[in-house]
Formats: sequence, C-alpha cells, structure tokens
Amino acid sequence: MTNNAGTTLSQPGLHNAETLLATQRSLPIHVCTARKQSKLLPLLILCVTLPSAALAQTIPTEYTLLGVGLRTRPAYDGSSSQTMDLVPLLRYYGKHLFARTTQGVLEGGARWQLAPGLNAGVQLAYEESRETDESKLLESLALDDIDAGASVGGHIEWDFTVGPAPISLLGRVRKHVDSSRGEQADARVTAGLYGAGPVVVAAIAQATWASPKSIESFYAVTDVDSRFLHTTLGLVGSCDLSRHWTAVGGVQSRQLQGDAVRSVIVEKKSSYTATVGLAYRF
Repeated sequence: MTNNAGTTLSQPGLHNAETLLATQRSLPIHVCTARKQSKLLPLLILCVTLPSAALAQTIPTEYTLLGVGLRTRPAYDGSSSQTMDLVPLLRYYGKHLFARTTQGVLEGGARWQLAPGLNAGVQLAYEESRETDESKLLESLALDDIDAGASVGGHIEWDFTVGPAPISLLGRVRKHVDSSRGEQADARVTAGLYGAGPVVVAAIAQATWASPKSIESFYAVTDVDSRFLHTTLGLVGSCDLSRHWTAVGGVQSRQLQGDAVRSVIVEKKSSYTATVGLAYRF
C-alpha cells in the first residue's frame, strides 16, 4: 500500500478505488422536499469499494475522501414520497481504525487483515430514522417518528479479481443498541464494469435480512415469518477532475421483500435513489 494522495485514476497500478458513490442513507444535514424546503434529516455518504488492478486504474490505498452530494430518495423504503438530501462523502482508513460510508451505511470501527485482500472488523454504525412528516401516509395514520440510532456488529470483506473484473464481497451483521429494533445482516457485492482514463464504473448488488423485531418495529407488522427484507441493484461511478477533485454519482433500485411488503405503510415495493456529488481526496 502506498500513501500518494496525488496519484490519479489514469496512472497504472494497484488500488482499492472507493471514490464510487453508493446510494443509501446516513446522518442528517439538510433536506428539501415539495412539502418542506429545509430541515435536518439523516445523512448518508455513498460509495463502494472497487479494487481495480485489472482495470489499470490507480488511487492510493491510503487516502482520505471528503465531499458532499445531492441525493433524491424515498421518505422510507416502501414510501411513494420522494425527498432530497445534501449528503456527505467520507472515507478514512488508518492502520486499524476506519470511518466510511463506502459500504452503504455510515460506520466506523476497527479492522484487521486476515490474508491478502481479506479483512475482518467490528463497527459502530448509524441507523436511519423514519420521519412522519416526510410522508402524507404516515401523517394520516398518525404514526410516531422512529428516531435515528446506532448499531454494533461485525463484518468481513474480500477483494479479488475474476479475469479482468475486480470484485468486492462484504458480509456484515448489525445489532441495534435499542433492543426493540432488532438486528439486520447484509450481503453485498461490487463488480467493476469499466475503467479508462479518469472514469470508473461499477455495479452493486445487495441483499438484506432482518430479525422479526427489526421488521415489526419499523413496518408495524406482526407475526413475521420471513426475514428477507430487501434487495438492491445499482450502478455507481467516479471521474477524476484533477489531482484531488473527483465527481461521483450513482443510481440504485430497491425492492422490498417478505413480510414487510404487507405493511400498511408500504405504498409500493420498489423505490429508487440517485446521487451526484463532488469529493476532495488527500
């Protein structure tokens, strides 16, 4: 691993390119909707891990990424109401400590290398809220807000290549610190599709499972049998504008599954999120 913050995507070599923007949510900053022009909301920093040796694209493996993006997203998964956030972009890795939004949630913790390309760790993650005033349906049902919170858990990641394609696999478990909110588990894959000059494009796919407590508390359903919560498919990309500035963007579709679908608050099974942003790498 090198520590060369001035290296650009167009130079050959090995790297772990995490400048790609993902599309899930995180901490609150500023929100703009058709019904409300500004308020504090949960925020997400969106990126994906992309080791691109096979694509001959270089970003230093030890760099920090800071930026901001504009995102459109549903009020909650299953809502027909769409809202907009200003969302930050973050990536930091020390020898063992890390903080990131590059794997779909805002999280930080510690990790250790088990073998080349294989890492395991523990994390503290931000868990999103559900705001009643973002949805006419939630207001009509007079449902209470679900506050943002935190979860603790562990993860394992494996970066490798299949022929010319870089692949990143992630398995992660998250237990909410509020015991009534239950647990979730994610299986996520990122696959490099294109890399030429300053441009990198990748596809993401994720499946998420949840405990009965998690589904019941968020979707107000009972007698949960299926733990399959949702699937996500998307495309993400980045383009180096200069030695330090990078434009990022992504779009994804999410499909609710299992018992969450029969919730009275689910207006549609499919939703989409799209983000564009600008990040500084150093």
